[in-house]
Amino acid sequence: MADISADFEQNMFMKNFSKTDDIVNDMRKIIETSRNTAYKAVNTILLQRNWLIGYRIAEEGFLGADRAEYGANVIVKLSKTLTSEYGKGFTKTNLYNFYSFYKEYPEIFHSLGGKSQHLLSWTHYRILLQFSDKQARDWYEKEAISQAWSVRTLQRNVSSQYYYRMLKTQNKDIVEKEMRKQTAGYQQDRLEFIKNPVIAEFLGFSLDTDYTESDLEKSILSNLQKFLMELGKGYAFVARQQHIHTEKQDYYIDLVFYNYILKCFVLIDLKTEKITHQDVGQMDMYIRMYDELKRGEGDNPTIGIVLCSDTDEDIARYSVMHGNEQLFTSKYKLYLPTEEELRAEIETQKMMFYLQQNKQA
Repeated sequence: MADISADFEQNMFMKNFSKTDDIVNDMRKIIETSRNTAYKAVNTILLQRNWLIGYRIAEEGFLGADRAEYGANVIVKLSKTLTSEYGKGFTKTNLYNFYSFYKEYPEIFHSLGGKSQHLLSWTHYRILLQFSDKQARDWYEKEAISQAWSVRTLQRNVSSQYYYRMLKTQNKDIVEKEMRKQTAGYQQDRLEFIKNPVIAEFLGFSLDTDYTESDLEKSILSNLQKFLMELGKGYAFVARQQHIHTEKQDYYIDLVFYNYILKCFVLIDLKTEKITHQDVGQMDMYIRMYDELKRGEGDNPTIGIVLCSDTDEDIARYSVMHGNEQLFTSKYKLYLPTEEELRAEIETQKMMFYLQQNKQA
């Protein structure tokens, strides 16, 4: 390898590269190592930022039990100010999480400018902060570090009570083997850090929807967007692949519209397999969140549509929150496409997509 400067020699990424006779594998190693190096650097700074924000909030001393109402008002003002100046990432929930991060991990950095221990991502720590049981939290953290768990693997293991099952079982190997099998797909996602919305927001980037949609899905969604806009029934486009964050996971709503005749938001989610009860339940969660966060004074309740791109009787399911069924029957149906119209449009777009693929082959 050619001589490099003293500055570059300090860079372990550069220093550890060694050329082999296989140029393709060398390229893969360079690309993947550079991605990992960049991610670790960004992640460390992000964690330090969040810890310092939490430290600064804690130093103010307004989140004690005796000043709870005052502290809540300050957090609201901080959230509005920071969001207006720096964009997403500074919700009230996140500010409370930063505070909890500092309180629960006061020694995570040996010094503000010094060497740090091995660090997980902020999304990992956000999941760990859900635990009031410090012993369980420490165990999950240790396992996530030693076994290089992805965020999705950690969340699945937390949700499935993996720690408590491991405590109770007489055969830990069987439980661990099952866990590894169930999470194998989560561990193979090499682009997880690129898709991480927290990293994207921290860097000021918008998330690339190409990472979250297949070519067929993109084609169907693009044409469904046009289809609804051309119905002439009051649809205004709001967003595509809209990021919705909960305490446990990040979700993406495929299409969001506002119908100015119905005076309500219309959410659309496309599934590549048969619609399940879980899909409908997820849409109900989207609707609740939209009603709480986006619905304005005078707006009607949000409505959701779950679509299936596979030819199936469950081609469409309309979702409204309990108590709004009469409104759906009497008014919403007049301005929504019928299941037959949606089925025909999806099948047409699938046929067009496959014809185009055959022509390019």
